[in-house]
Amino acid sequence: MNRLCRAALALALALGGSNLALAQVPALLPADPGPPLSGYPRKALRAPTPAELKTATYVRDIIYGHRDGMALTYDVFKPAKHANGALVVNMVSAGWRSSWAPPEERQARYQALIDRGFTVVALYHASAPRFQVPDAVADVRLGMRHIKLHAADYGADPARIGVWGASAGGHLALVAGMMADDGKASAANPLERSGNRPAAVVAYFPPTDLAALLQGRPKVDAIAFDDKLFASVSPILGVDARDPPTLILQGDADRGVPPAQAQAMHAALDKAGVENELKMYAGADHDFYVRGDPVRTDAYATDAMTAMVGWFESHLK
Repeated sequence: MNRLCRAALALALALGGSNLALAQVPALLPADPGPPLSGYPRKALRAPTPAELKTATYVRDIIYGHRDGMALTYDVFKPAKHANGALVVNMVSAGWRSSWAPPEERQARYQALIDRGFTVVALYHASAPRFQVPDAVADVRLGMRHIKLHAADYGADPARIGVWGASAGGHLALVAGMMADDGKASAANPLERSGNRPAAVVAYFPPTDLAALLQGRPKVDAIAFDDKLFASVSPILGVDARDPPTLILQGDADRGVPPAQAQAMHAALDKAGVENELKMYAGADHDFYVRGDPVRTDAYATDAMTAMVGWFESHLK
């Protein structure tokens, strides 16, 4: 028992030990665990329960390409029952580091989608620090071609594919949406002849204009690439009227990716006539984190996940 608990108990006993006195001792607030990973609610970061594990089957380690002799892969989570025929691709990326985990360890992050009948793909890219942002952009654009080409193999409709990610993953989700194409018939790689357009996008606190965000920062790890490439990896510069409906969720006190990045994308999509929504969370830093207030942080993260699922339910019918 910590000192605060002992002091509270001692005070109650000093007041007579009555049930009333004990009832008046204030409950301890939960400790602040810090920012949640990629803005996930707490319940999505635990291990899945045995019952949840029965709600999905997996197609593991699908190879969609290679980089420096290493396979580029994704995993598929298929609802065991009541699949709705739509598919959501999660861009697994934080700081443009793409860390693989077994599907059975990652499933709780996708349970809200699986429970609503969505097939989910965890898409991995060549990871920092060895590889940089332009590599990640090329990888996920290629991965989206493979997923769209093979969606029917996973019980999904290639015309009903959404993409979702947070932070660097949010950037890559916007890349998938705003920098998509219909394929190039003359491409040497047969996969490059296939289109990669998604039907809906959700991005949490995403970088959108990398020149504005990264100019002048030390050239380390994922951002150790030539400034001349900023335009080629900035989804805000790819916005046009063909882009898919897009939802952006952002903390208005975000110091990692300033709200101006999301606001600029919102304005660009509005100008192009693309259906979009920007939802801001008051007082939230990066990852929807509110320092010293874990309850509010988790409420924001839970609300964001609910909004994400709702967006896909509305736009991937």
